[in-house]
Amino acid sequence: MDVVSVDSLSKLYQKYENDLRAVRDSQRAFLEQRGKSMKAQLDDLEAEITYLLLRDHRPERVVEIGTFYGWSTMWILSALRDNGTGHLYSFDIVDKVVRNVPAELSADRWTFTMGDVREHLGKIPDDTDYLFIDADHGARFARWYTENLFPAVPAGIPTSVHDVYHGRRPKPLSEGSVVIKWLAEHHVPYFTPSLAKAPEVMEQLTEVKRDLGLAEPVRNSTDNPMIFFHLSR
Repeated sequence: MDVVSVDSLSKLYQKYENDLRAVRDSQRAFLEQRGKSMKAQLDDLEAEITYLLLRDHRPERVVEIGTFYGWSTMWILSALRDNGTGHLYSFDIVDKVVRNVPAELSADRWTFTMGDVREHLGKIPDDTDYLFIDADHGARFARWYTENLFPAVPAGIPTSVHDVYHGRRPKPLSEGSVVIKWLAEHHVPYFTPSLAKAPEVMEQLTEVKRDLGLAEPVRNSTDNPMIFFHLSR
């Protein structure tokens, strides 16, 4: 299976340039319209990488743990819409997302469950083929999902975890420290566009975007602390 890299992402940026441009414009307009009522979590690179990987992988069942105001939800649903296939299963303890996701995006491709995902593990599709996590960033929750959620979904699926690298290393006793340790123990490589961890990666991808005329920010934040990997056992 292919590991995410600057080279592979550069090709995806070129392949899906026009569709990505349209989604970026739509997301930017939505954010400007909603103002402070929409708190966008994903920075541009990690949001775009999520969109591009979903377009390329063409999953039928995506699981999103943590929606908050729905920024990531909209990026994911945009990819499924543009693919013409796939369903998103989202979980969160708050339902702010329901008020933000446009009807044309949710359509028949979205199922939202309000509540602690630890109490709804049975609602995770057995054949999930993309996993997105951006929820409780504590070590306890990370231990729960590495021990319970990861074994419940198929091995090898693309997976991403947010807020891991706000610095060169994950914070002690954080979700990030638990996940990075798990990846090391299972010999799973990962990719990050984090400004703090991999500034050269961020610069290379920024150059790719500049060459394609995609340099204008959707939102003004450049931390990009997410990691991307293929789940292993």
